[in-house]
Amino acid sequence: MSPTHTTTEAEDAGRLIAFGLRPRLHPVADTVYTELINRYRQDDDFRLLTDRIAFGLGLRTVAAGLEAGLVLAAAESSVYETRIEDYARAARLRGDGEKLLHGVIHLAIATLSFPRPPDLAEDESLRRFTAGQVDEFVRGICDELKHRTAKNAESTDAPSDTPELERAWRAYARRPETARTEDSRAAHSTTLAMTSRALRFLTDQGLMSRFQSGGDEPEVFQPTPRYRVQVRELAATAAFKELLALGVVPLTGPAGTLRAATPGGPGEKDTIDV
Repeated sequence: MSPTHTTTEAEDAGRLIAFGLRPRLHPVADTVYTELINRYRQDDDFRLLTDRIAFGLGLRTVAAGLEAGLVLAAAESSVYETRIEDYARAARLRGDGEKLLHGVIHLAIATLSFPRPPDLAEDESLRRFTAGQVDEFVRGICDELKHRTAKNAESTDAPSDTPELERAWRAYARRPETARTEDSRAAHSTTLAMTSRALRFLTDQGLMSRFQSGGDEPEVFQPTPRYRVQVRELAATAAFKELLALGVVPLTGPAGTLRAATPGGPGEKDTIDV
């Protein structure tokens, strides 16, 4: 028999979902949020109610814990879905070419954040890096792929198994790292500027923490536990698999930690406790 829920329980479930939709809010900063997270993890009926309400809103719960809070993923065509057009406006993209380059940047940020498969499963210290270090990491991969292509005696074209992704890395390598406009402002089209905007977007989404030392020191970014959950989801996508197939980043380990859990329907226990 299906459980019967009171209006108060439904309101509490809705309140928890509302907390989850505020990605920069940490459970430790709000006692009500903490109580609802603990209730979600301990009370099966309340978890089922929350999952069903979220499902009706076009959302899926992928993680719940005091570190990451309630992490929600939007279904396709959901009103909560972040579309590429939304990201393009936030990151001030100019044309489809920059969309492709930002895809490379986000794959690189995920890989630099969690370079080894166990990093996605363990609660180790999260790495810190600057936009310049991300750019340097991407250019290192570009150099490796260029060297690999030069050794190919048959053709200078991208290998047939990963042509689209490797062309993207080549396009990145052709962009300047830094440049100035005629009025001495930093150019928006450089890879360092694009990387900075990508990292700031992730910060606005509660996926990165930003630290400023002051003066001329560059901003330092650190992934949040919520970002670790998001990268677990990313690890199941074709783009991430193509990146791994290039052989320039670690492959999955025996435990398969670079693989997101298969999504279940509402009510199934497919969430990750973090």
